[in-house]
Amino acid sequence: MKKLLVCILAALMLAACQDSEKQLRQRATELCQYIPDHELLEQSKEYLTADFYAVLDTLFNKLPEFEAMDHEWLYYFVTGNGGTIADYEVTSVELNDKTHAVATLKVRQKWEDGSFDETSDVEEHKLYMEKVNGKWLMADFDGHKQDCIRHIAISHKEQALRDAISDYLEKETGAHYLKGEICIPQLMIVSTEEQENQTKVWGDFWVFWYNVAGDTLKTVSGGNHSGCMTLQPQNGTLTVTHFEQTVDGAGNDASARQIFGDHYDIFQNMHSNDGVREAVRKEQLQEYVRRHKLNTKYYQDHGWEAVAL
Repeated sequence: MKKLLVCILAALMLAACQDSEKQLRQRATELCQYIPDHELLEQSKEYLTADFYAVLDTLFNKLPEFEAMDHEWLYYFVTGNGGTIADYEVTSVELNDKTHAVATLKVRQKWEDGSFDETSDVEEHKLYMEKVNGKWLMADFDGHKQDCIRHIAISHKEQALRDAISDYLEKETGAHYLKGEICIPQLMIVSTEEQENQTKVWGDFWVFWYNVAGDTLKTVSGGNHSGCMTLQPQNGTLTVTHFEQTVDGAGNDASARQIFGDHYDIFQNMHSNDGVREAVRKEQLQEYVRRHKLNTKYYQDHGWEAVAL
């Protein structure tokens, strides 16, 4: 009788484990719908752990948009850029402890009409799950969380550098121009080099003052200031401590060669290309408008047509 009871209990425990695995598989399948791919779905917040959602929200919604082209691999976790859709199959779920599990996924790419892309291989991915307040949530995907955290830290460091340079250009260099309502410097960074407690930044820098007229930023004044800036932390704030500029007139090219050194060719390619310069200007104005929540939709230089942002 005892043996029978033990067998029954063992069978029940096995069934419970099987039910648990089945539930985890079902939940993992459901969570696959919220794996970020080029965007973070609004409803994802209910299906991701708070810290993972915060990291992804920062990555997708709070970092400068122009970085997406340079770091695009961070913005899609499974699909590429060929117009395909990821088709997920949960092949197994491993329960690490009561609140942590890892689901193994097989992923194939299919076209929007539902047919499979025969040119792409079947890939294996890992979906990490954590039980929070009785619900299994997505806690990570293929270890991308740490990749994103590192990228965010680098981005914040770069933003602090850009903010310090912009602040200097507005307050020091921009003080010599006819002022408008808003000063929005344009930064085309050629190279950055960290040296002990200071950072050197070579760049093609511009100062622009604008007035706001309805939905348009109208240029009041502007000019170019290329060269090398030295930045150091002062009282906890990154500050420009020296700016070596190229000279105007006949000595301009010689001074640029001397200041930029090995970076001269890259600088010259930037500085001499009007199309690149205007593309960067538009991009950085878009970012400024987004960060400061302005309602402007255009910018306009005197005597030229307005350009849509």
